[in-house]
Amino acid sequence: MKARVHVMLKDGVLDPQGEAVRHALGHLGFGGVEAVRQGKVIELDLAGTDKAAAEAEVREMCEKLLANTVIEKYTIEIA
Repeated sequence: MKARVHVMLKDGVLDPQGEAVRHALGHLGFGGVEAVRQGKVIELDLAGTDKAAAEAEVREMCEKLLANTVIEKYTIEIA
């Protein structure tokens, strides 16, 4: 079973890396980009077959390690 975790900064948290990307895109001629938010995707290969248990385990991983829940939000996909 595979899990994919999308981690993004929460709304209202400054994203200097995203702003740098937006600025660079403008210099490359992509002037229509008004904002960029950068995040990360984490893919996990899981041994279990119980989708609900896998989601609960991945949620615990996010809370303990994969996301800084003070400034980041995350979503989980189980496939």
